[in-house]
Amino acid sequence: MPTEMSSAGFLAALQSNPYFEAGFGLSLFGTALAAARGGAKGLSTMARRHMLVTMEVTSKDRAYPWVLSWLTEQASRPGFATTLAQHVSVNTHQAGEPGQGGGEVRFEFAPCPGRHFAMYRGRFVMVERSRADQAMMDMNTGLPFETVKLTSIGRSRSIFEDLLIEASREAFARERNHTVVYKNWGTEWLPFGQPKVRRPMSSVILDDGVAEAIRDDVLQFSESKQWYVDRGIPYRRGYLLHGPPGGGKTSFITALAGELGYDICVLNLGEAGLTDDRLAHALSNLPPRSLALLEDVDAAFVQRDATDHSQSRSYVTFSGLLNALDGVSAGEERVTFMTTNHLTRLDPALIRPGRADVLELIDDASSSQQRRMFLKFYPGEDESAEHFATAMKGTTVSMALLQGFFMTHRDDGPMGALQATHMLREEAVQIAELQRQMREAQHTPSK
Repeated sequence: MPTEMSSAGFLAALQSNPYFEAGFGLSLFGTALAAARGGAKGLSTMARRHMLVTMEVTSKDRAYPWVLSWLTEQASRPGFATTLAQHVSVNTHQAGEPGQGGGEVRFEFAPCPGRHFAMYRGRFVMVERSRADQAMMDMNTGLPFETVKLTSIGRSRSIFEDLLIEASREAFARERNHTVVYKNWGTEWLPFGQPKVRRPMSSVILDDGVAEAIRDDVLQFSESKQWYVDRGIPYRRGYLLHGPPGGGKTSFITALAGELGYDICVLNLGEAGLTDDRLAHALSNLPPRSLALLEDVDAAFVQRDATDHSQSRSYVTFSGLLNALDGVSAGEERVTFMTTNHLTRLDPALIRPGRADVLELIDDASSSQQRRMFLKFYPGEDESAEHFATAMKGTTVSMALLQGFFMTHRDDGPMGALQATHMLREEAVQIAELQRQMREAQHTPSK
């Protein structure tokens, strides 16, 4: 007849059992504990898989700074109970030098690495920001690779979709009055420096109707995607601005981007290490609402000195540029601006439609530009502006030189500027002569 055995008796029986003493019993006991631990781990894995929803954003993603900024902004708002506002890292920006009319300091806060907790729209959210060690730095930026992981209870990811939408809207609102300049690093477009306050198009004075014609053409293109698709035409547009130095080509592109709400992606074709493949990839993967800018394309393929050891490094080839602009692998939904000071140096293959659809001369200052520049510095002085344009008649002067002249005499008033006109004419003649000598030297064969 079976009898009940106490715990003490059971343990005593196990200890006296020769098989248990030999280790067989201990193995079974260990196996049971491992099974229990495995079961708990399995339950934990199942809970994470079926009861939690997780989103990870890496520092290589465009939304990463948006999410960090949004989390910090939300931390100070009612209903967003969190530790994010208490444990932060800071990025300090200073404009100007202290005591020199500048010294404005701006602090940007972000959640510091670690784990934070919050309630968003009535749901619990755990925020984990982690930073890799120095061996995992981003080679493009020199910064450690980072991730932000957000975890919430539930199976729907809609909470994260709403969060990303809010973060992007707030980021766009902050950038609404700024133009972001991007440069290509490796395979990525990354912001270069701080966003610039948008420059009004009226601040750049081109000849009558030129600026408006280019602006209207870009606007028409941006609204004509379906028109291009219906006709099987690649949806891209290229502009080539040419003319002497100092005419305002780059300034106009910057102002146009601000007027239309575009950012600018700058590519230096002469950069060592920029290969044909990198160029094609860069032009095919521009950030949304951005203009691609290729400056001084005439200088990109100038014969390099044979003693230049940098020739061993890869460069963009002319055929690579043509294919990136209008080849099989060329990207679409793209606006490209190119500039050159010497149109005649360009191969006809580069300036044909499809690569350069619009060619526009940005020349030295016309009489109209001279009058408008005068009025920009001395508003309402129409008669003096007319006298100035008459006094400058027959003198070739760049817009850059003209603006520099007025900057020098901005406190002299319209009469002071008119009295100094002879100095501007003399400087313009000297510059023209110097440019003529340089052109002759370039065309003179070396002995």
